[in-house]
Amino acid sequence: MKQTIRKAFKFRLNTTSEQSQKMVEFAGMNRFVWNKALAMNLFRLENKQSMLWYYELGFWLKLWKSSEEYGFLKQCHSQPLQQTLKNLEKAFKDGFDKKQPLKRIPKFKRKGTSDSFRYPQGVKVDQTCNKVFLPKIGWVKYRNSRQVIGDVKNMTISRKGKHWYVSIQTEYEADIKRHESTSIVGIDMGITRFATLSDGSYIEPLNSFRKLSKKLAFEQRKLSKKVRFSANWKKQKQIITRLHERIANARLDFSHKTSTQISKNHAMIVVEDLKVRNMSKSAKGNAEKPGKKIKAKSGLNKSILDQGWGMFFSFLEYKQAWSGGDVLRVSPQYTSQTCPCCHHVSRDNRKSQSAFACAECGFEANADLVGALNVLERGHRLLACGVETLVSSVKQEPVGSSDTNLLLTA
Repeated sequence: MKQTIRKAFKFRLNTTSEQSQKMVEFAGMNRFVWNKALAMNLFRLENKQSMLWYYELGFWLKLWKSSEEYGFLKQCHSQPLQQTLKNLEKAFKDGFDKKQPLKRIPKFKRKGTSDSFRYPQGVKVDQTCNKVFLPKIGWVKYRNSRQVIGDVKNMTISRKGKHWYVSIQTEYEADIKRHESTSIVGIDMGITRFATLSDGSYIEPLNSFRKLSKKLAFEQRKLSKKVRFSANWKKQKQIITRLHERIANARLDFSHKTSTQISKNHAMIVVEDLKVRNMSKSAKGNAEKPGKKIKAKSGLNKSILDQGWGMFFSFLEYKQAWSGGDVLRVSPQYTSQTCPCCHHVSRDNRKSQSAFACAECGFEANADLVGALNVLERGHRLLACGVETLVSSVKQEPVGSSDTNLLLTA
């Protein structure tokens, strides 16, 4: 079966000082257009007026470029500026979309954060000379680490720390064959174990943030003692930025390697449909209803966000789609409190973080392995019957605490 695949190849650019300066200017002009158009639309919304969409904003862009005050926009290529207006239009549509789980109004962009711009067309790639052509910037060298496959659709230039990167999006037709494996596996996500598989194996967590948290806190304390926006403050800011890059790169590399390993060995993967945003909510509460165990919940939230479960699931899904496999998402409710033998559900079955002992039949095992077995069983029921609910005569006890509360008390 043939399938159209859109793939991105990201490389680090070896820019000259002149090219870096142009990229800084281009990113600043695109940020200015975004903020200017966003301010106009927010003003119109406050005054109950109709919004300006891409074609109306495109007319304003021409006026800005022809004016004396904003004539500097002519120095930037027109396509990245137009693409910025298209991105703003899409952000507004997503913010007003009722089907989106998280509806947000676009925010203003700050200098130094998310500096980027996109060329929808007019770009070229010379893989023999390791160069890319960017209109109004010229040929720029890049670190060629792998072959670019497919037809180039667009390029995005972004800055991360002190380096510039190019993301080349391509499109090509590929023959999707059946997965080499025929096995199905359930995965239970956790903190003490990053992933526990239903076959008994498990993967230890990386905890990239925890390993550098003390060093990061030390450097942040040094930053707080320096004069804001001074030369030494900027140097210290770069040190902290590099630490954040190390943490993010380590987490990204770990997620890629782990998802590739699991995807190669299993044709069907069943995972929990975790709501990470809800799981990592703050427990502070408010003055009228203050939260409980705030310090412990804060530490738990850091550990949950350090794992990168959402990124890991997205990697699994697209790698399985490319290799002919599939990923199923099932409900995570009571997976670690349900006995895989007699299906008895009770909070008493899991008295600690790692130990599971069924109060009904006496089955004992690791709690994460029990969760993986239950996830696998729900995947089988979903494939066979299209539902996850088990029809049983076993009386289920009301569960008053979630897995999160068990983690806090462990």
